[in-house]
Amino acid sequence: MIGLQYKRILLKLSGEALMGPRDYGIDQDTVARIAGEIETVRELGAQVSLVVGGGNIFRGLAGASDGLDRASADYMGMLATVMNALALQGALEKRKVDTRVQSAIPMASVCEAYIRRRAMRHMEKGRVVIFAAGTGNPYFTTDTAAALRAAEMECDVLLKGTQVDGVYATDPKQDRNAERFERLTHLEVLQRDLKVMDAAAISLCRENNIPIIIFSIQSEGAFADVIRGEGRCTVIAGS
Repeated sequence: MIGLQYKRILLKLSGEALMGPRDYGIDQDTVARIAGEIETVRELGAQVSLVVGGGNIFRGLAGASDGLDRASADYMGMLATVMNALALQGALEKRKVDTRVQSAIPMASVCEAYIRRRAMRHMEKGRVVIFAAGTGNPYFTTDTAAALRAAEMECDVLLKGTQVDGVYATDPKQDRNAERFERLTHLEVLQRDLKVMDAAAISLCRENNIPIIIFSIQSEGAFADVIRGEGRCTVIAGS
């Protein structure tokens, strides 16, 4: 693990990260590329876990705004994350990377139920663990689930792979002159109301002293770079 700044990590991926050039669903080429990034980091000696969203298939808030009961819509979104987790597992295992999917909603025929000590043991054995179904409860985002699992797994860092290379004051896709931050504290993110992760996730990381790194999952090699303490990213740490 020479050169690694972080040993045990949790990577949060949005469902949209799996879409690639598509407008909906899962793009297998994109999933295969992300699996390659994860394989590289694992081969460097890091213990890797993931939380994946489901927005490429179904988004709970959108369903609720269309008239669905909020709790039911959120459960549908959780099931979408299981589909994404299984897609990532398939791509990783094609690369001979031993992988386990654990769901917060028990579904024994599909994957393991989430058990903290078992998940930690998998990681210690070098397996990639993918946490699906969010927290298992409605009204909580997968960002919050990522912060919760990072705390439970005693991770050194929570990384969020996004479409951009860090945190900006405004949307860089709409504002070419948007201010970019190299480093922030958890409290600054909350006070500035920066749309990095939801407030519950930021607060949970702050309380447990877990740094957050925002980087572009679209940039080849960026995942490996940031766990070495290199690459273009925004680090959120401290109070």
